[in-house]
Amino acid sequence: MSPRSGKGSARSRRGRRRARIERSSGGVVFRRLADGLTFLLIRDPYQNWGLPKGHIEGEETPAEAALREVAEETGLGLLVVSAELPTIDWFFRDRGRLVHKFCHFFLLESPDGEAVPQRDEGITDCVWCSFQGALELLTYDNAREVLRAAGEQLGSQTAIGANGQRD
Repeated sequence: MSPRSGKGSARSRRGRRRARIERSSGGVVFRRLADGLTFLLIRDPYQNWGLPKGHIEGEETPAEAALREVAEETGLGLLVVSAELPTIDWFFRDRGRLVHKFCHFFLLESPDGEAVPQRDEGITDCVWCSFQGALELLTYDNAREVLRAAGEQLGSQTAIGANGQRD
């Protein structure tokens, strides 16, 4: 669009800079166990529990970025994309500049391997939880929304374990 049209220009009508757009991608990582499903959460340097995610680099697709970022942050090597989940967005400030971040999420199955927090990526802990445990531990509401969408994709296996008991 032409800068003269007022749409798509670097400044809004009032002369303020618009938010910088960032795109990230991440995953809801799950594992099938004899007694049900478990979900992987990570803890960041600020002690927030969340889902592994990070910036989309170069010409990566969101799915490629999700696989790379989850592997980088958790040390898990074998990850299988099971489904695309909702994209979430939020605003924050970075050095005084408004940023509008969009994060694509994917449902990723991890059949085996130990999750190890990658401290050089800023991850301080990794934990496998039941669906309900993950909902309770997640710090942010928008991450809970993504987890709920993953639960819907996986069906009732998340709500009722193999032993028939609710998590």
